[in-house]
Amino acid sequence: MQTPFDRALLAQRRRRACALGPVTFLIDRVAEDIKDRLSAVRRRFHVVVDLGTPSDAVRRSILAAGAVERVIAAVPMPETRADERAPIVITDDERLPFRETSLDLVVSGLALQFVNDLPGALVQIRRALKPDGLFLAALVGGDTLTELRQAFAIAETEAEGGVSPRVAPFSDVRTMGALLQRAGFALPVVDVDRVVVRYDSPLRLMHDLRRMGATNLMVERRRGVVRRQTLARLIEVYAERFADPDGRLRASFDIIWLSGWAPHENQQQPLRPGSARMRLADALGTQEFSTGEKSNGEGR
Repeated sequence: MQTPFDRALLAQRRRRACALGPVTFLIDRVAEDIKDRLSAVRRRFHVVVDLGTPSDAVRRSILAAGAVERVIAAVPMPETRADERAPIVITDDERLPFRETSLDLVVSGLALQFVNDLPGALVQIRRALKPDGLFLAALVGGDTLTELRQAFAIAETEAEGGVSPRVAPFSDVRTMGALLQRAGFALPVVDVDRVVVRYDSPLRLMHDLRRMGATNLMVERRRGVVRRQTLARLIEVYAERFADPDGRLRASFDIIWLSGWAPHENQQQPLRPGSARMRLADALGTQEFSTGEKSNGEGR
């Protein structure tokens, strides 16, 4: 199996981020959004797992909202914060220790983008859910850090004659929807929330990424520090291409939201093809044309 991410390095980077003092604006936003999305479900969940979230932000948010009674924190390393309503289980996101049909809800915030076998992890999550149990997760994806990626590519090409993987590849909305279906989730939904953050320098952005524990985790990454010439050109390119009129620089983060239910016989089911009682054209108030027939002016 291909393993693009260095999972041992991920644990090291997260420990370093905690020691430096973590930057939390993204995970705090995700925690608030998870609380809001659960409130729309209008249901109380009993056996809940927070899978891999790199802080207690999600657990604190959903416990405070009263959406759940107790949360098991399934995390890859110990945490210092103790809460009797959120006991901690040390585990790997890729090998879940939970029995089949044992959980009512699994949530995850900004963790699953670094799983090497995401299809396998989703299958394990679906199997661990009780019938009609819910999975709700947010992960980084899409065009996240596209500005930094492009600036690095240009700077390295000019200064070093080649490009190395500096920013991890991310899955898009369509791919994530297909993975949910492949894992056997019912009623899968995928959407994206783009967050644009502005910085005075690319160096400040990279400083924040370090304190998120989200710097380069690629197994095939280039070792060693960035050359001074490459870094100088990166700063120039970033300012030339991605500055707003006031001189501040844009950095994009695409948060992809996944939700799906463990199948249950009482859930809504798609209609059988041909069972509709009204034509789509009548519902839309438009004229219907047979195959090959065009309205006036079409195709000019």
